[in-house]
Amino acid sequence: MILEVVVLAAAVAMSLYSRTRTFGFAFWVVAFVWIAYLRPELFSDWFGVRLKGVVPTLIQIAMFGMGATLTIEDFARVLKMPKAVAIGCGLQYSVMPLVGWGLASMVGLPPEVAAGIILVGACPGGVSSNVITYLAKGNIALSVTMTACSTLMSPIMTPLAMKLLAGQLVEVDFWKMLWSIVTTVVLPIAGGLVVNRAIRWWGWSTESAEKTLSRLAMLAICLICAIIMADARDALQSVGMLLVIAVGLHNLAGYAFGYGLSRLAGLSEAECRTVAIEVGLQNGGMGATLASEVLKSTQAALASVLFAPWMNVTGSILASWWRARPVEDEDSKEPAQPSSAQQSH
Repeated sequence: MILEVVVLAAAVAMSLYSRTRTFGFAFWVVAFVWIAYLRPELFSDWFGVRLKGVVPTLIQIAMFGMGATLTIEDFARVLKMPKAVAIGCGLQYSVMPLVGWGLASMVGLPPEVAAGIILVGACPGGVSSNVITYLAKGNIALSVTMTACSTLMSPIMTPLAMKLLAGQLVEVDFWKMLWSIVTTVVLPIAGGLVVNRAIRWWGWSTESAEKTLSRLAMLAICLICAIIMADARDALQSVGMLLVIAVGLHNLAGYAFGYGLSRLAGLSEAECRTVAIEVGLQNGGMGATLASEVLKSTQAALASVLFAPWMNVTGSILASWWRARPVEDEDSKEPAQPSSAQQSH
C-alpha cells in the first residue's frame, strides 16, 4: 500500500509543481495504470458493480468533455488549411495502422494481442495532443482541427483498417465497430459541441464549464486505462516485454513518419511538428473500449492500455526538446496558448 501512496503523491506533486504542471495528465495516467497493475482488485468492482462494464460510459464522458472544448470554427479551419489537414489525416490512417500491422507481423505475439496493436494504430488522434503541440511550439489550430477531423472519420476508417489488416487475426464485425464508435465517440462529441454552442449563445462564460468538463474527461480516461489494466494484468504478464517494445516502437514510428513525410510534402516546421504529434499520439481509451466491447478481448486491449501512458510520457519529452528549439519560420510564431480545457487534456 505504501508504494501506491508514493505513486499518487508523486502524481499530485508533479501536477502542482509549476515546471511540470502542464504534464499533469501524463503523470496521472501513468499513476493509475501502475496502481492497477500492482493492485488490480482496486479496479475490478465497486459496491458490487463490475467496473469493466462501465468502460463504454467512461469513454462517452471523455468524448463529451472533448466535444465541449470544440467549436464549429475548429472544423471550418479545414477550409483555411486543407493541405496540412489532408496530409495529417492521411498519415494518421495510413502510417499508424500499417506500422501496427508490420510490428504485429514481426514480433510474433498471440493473434488477439497482435490485433490490439493494429487497433490502437487505427484509432484517431489522442486528446492530449493539443497541449503537447502547444508545448512543442506547433500549430494549435491545426492540432485541434486534426483531432476533430480524424475523430469524425473514425467510424469508417477504424473498422476499415481493422477489417483489412487484422481480419485474419480476429473476427472483425465492421458494422458493429462502426456503430460502437458512433455511439461512444461521435454522438458524445456532438453533444459536447451543442452544449458549448448553447453556452456561447446565452453569453455565459465558457471557461469554468470547459475546465470542469475537461477534468472530468481526464479522470474518465485515467479510469478506463486502470480498469482495462486491472482486467488484463495476467495476460500482460504472459506476453511481457515483447508487447512493451512493440508499443514503444509504434509510438516512435508515428512521430518519425509524421514529421518526415510532412517535411517531404512541403509543410512548415510548425505544421510538421504538429502532424508528428497528432500521428504519434492515439486515442488509447477508444482502442481499449473497442477491444473490450466489439472484439470481446482483454488481450486485444493491452496495446491501447500501454500506449496511453507511454505516448504521454514520450510526447512530453518530445515537446520539451522542441520547445528548446524555437521555430524560426515566419509562419510559426509563438502559437496562442490553448484554452484551460485543452491544457487539462
